[in-house]
Amino acid sequence: MTRVTKFIREVTDELRRASWPWDPKERGLKRYRELIDSTVVVFIATLLLAAWISLWDTVLVYFMRGLNWLV
Repeated sequence: MTRVTKFIREVTDELRRASWPWDPKERGLKRYRELIDSTVVVFIATLLLAAWISLWDTVLVYFMRGLNWLV
């Protein structure tokens, strides 16, 4: 059991020394502003990439259907 206790103590110490992206004095959603902003950027980038892939998939499907009459 001492190894588990030592591990938990070391993890707690590391978390205290970690650099957190917010000021501990901030409260509410202000505290998570950077996290929310980053999440929005990733979500928008994912939507744009999905739209780009869908566009080219549709174009290639119509292109292949057009070539199908040659066979």
